[in-house]
Parts: sequence; structure tokens; C-alpha cells
Amino acid sequence: MDIGLHLTNFALDTPSERIGSRLAEVVRTAEGSGFSLIAVGDHLWQSPWLGRVEQNVLEAYSTLSFIAAHTSRVQLTAVVSGVHYRHPAMLGKLVTTLDVLSGGRAWLGIGTGTSTGDVEGYGLPFPPLRDRYEMLEEALRICRAMWTGERGGSEPLSGKHFHVERPLNAPQAVRTTLWGGHRPHPPVLIGGDGARRTLPLVARYADVASLRPGPELASKIELLDRLCVEIGRDPREVRKSCVFAFDLGPGGGGVGQVLGQLKRMADMGIDLVIGRVAGVDDLTPLEVMGREVIPVAAEFGR
Repeated sequence: MDIGLHLTNFALDTPSERIGSRLAEVVRTAEGSGFSLIAVGDHLWQSPWLGRVEQNVLEAYSTLSFIAAHTSRVQLTAVVSGVHYRHPAMLGKLVTTLDVLSGGRAWLGIGTGTSTGDVEGYGLPFPPLRDRYEMLEEALRICRAMWTGERGGSEPLSGKHFHVERPLNAPQAVRTTLWGGHRPHPPVLIGGDGARRTLPLVARYADVASLRPGPELASKIELLDRLCVEIGRDPREVRKSCVFAFDLGPGGGGVGQVLGQLKRMADMGIDLVIGRVAGVDDLTPLEVMGREVIPVAAEFGR
């Protein structure tokens, strides 16, 4: 099992002039501690589930580019970009640029999206969920076309919601190896585990499924595997990831409980956990993760 760091609760009240230097310390420590991936949320206001909307939150792709410049190994993704925030051709270009400048470390993390109040506050469009599902599939097709061949596709792409006259993509994303095989484009992570609409899209388009922990996790993994088989895809091609919250407790006293939770998820088929770390502004919890959690979890599922 691999462990990723989700920076949703970083620098909530840090003065603006200190955010950059603090973020550099956090991501360098995370990489040195063995985290395989660093993820950021993609909202313009802070989530009310994590704090107050007035607290600090950074724009996702500017932040990922900054993280790329201060690391050399970790994979980089948003968890996840709502399809309503950006035209998919622009999103594909953003991910490609991050991939090129980071040496092939970018993922496309995408989903139907939610609002933290930012959409309404900024006057951005927020179509009904039904439309956002249609937009999500169109976006996945557009990004796939952009990552085809040396410079993307040449034929126009038209859907109900988006039109791309020419999916030109230069420079093209880095072709590299990942998970023991050839990687033709940045890995696609789709967030959500709805049985009727989301998991069929995951089976068809995703390299990574971002699922929610809970009593239905095992059945959702089973359904996803079955959907892959039905379309002729090997279920092992789709990594199963889970969002999580790492709370190691005072002095690391909660490490045993965290490892127990990770082991149960690994036994269900989860091989990547992307989680918030309580107290991430203090580097100590990251160092404890590196000593006591990440090396043990690496043996889960083998």
C-alpha cells in the first residue's frame, strides 16, 4: 500500500507572506518521509467541513506547480478537480504542463465537483448534477484525445456541453513507466463511487479510483471489478485508492489504530490511501508517518 498526503488543511491561518516557505518545508518533509504522492483540493474557498470558508486555500494548479519545483519524486494531483471549474481543453493543458515541468509526475484528478460556496460567491457556473456527469464524460474524452499521438488529435470534438475544434497539445505529456508498465498519458483519477453513474465511468476511463471509506467500500470495489470485466478490461488496471484522515494522536499514540484501519482497507483491495495529516503545519506528524506508518503499510497487500 502506498500513502499519499492530501494538503486540504494546510496553512489555514498562516500569514500570506509565510505560506510559500512553509509549504516548501512541508512538501520536502513529506517526500523525505516516503509519501508517494501529494494531492491538493481544488476549491477557491476553504471547505466548511474543514474550517471556515474565510480561511486560507490556494488555487490547485498553481500550488501543484510550486510543489513540483520543491520536490523530485512524488506524484502530483488534485483530489479532485470539479468538471465545472475549467473547460476540459484548458484542464488538459494545465495537467500536461505540470507533467512536463515535473518530469512526468502529474495526474488528472477529476470528478463532478461540489461547491464550498465559492461557485456561488464568484458567480461561476454550477450546472445540475445530471449535466455535470455528461460534462465529466465529455471532458475525459477530450483529455484523452489531447494525449493521443505526438501532438494530440486533429479532428474536432463536439458534445452536448463542450466543443474543441482541434485538440492540439504541444508539448505532449511525458511518456514514462508507472506501476510496472508503459504510461501513455498522465494517470486519470476519478473521484466518487456512485454505482449508477460514477463507477461505470471509472471502469471505462480511470487508472485510479478514488473511493470513500465506509461499510460499503468492499461492495463498491467488487462492483467496479465487475464493471471492468463487463467491458473487457482487466480490473487490475484500475488502482483502488481511498481518502482518509491520519490522526496519529499526541506523541504518535494513535499509530496502532491507524495501521489497523489501513490493514483492513488493504485486505479489501485498496492499494493507495490519500489522506490529510492532523497537525501537518508542524512537521513532526509527517516524520512520524515516515518512521512508523509508511514502511509498515508498504507491506500490506503483498
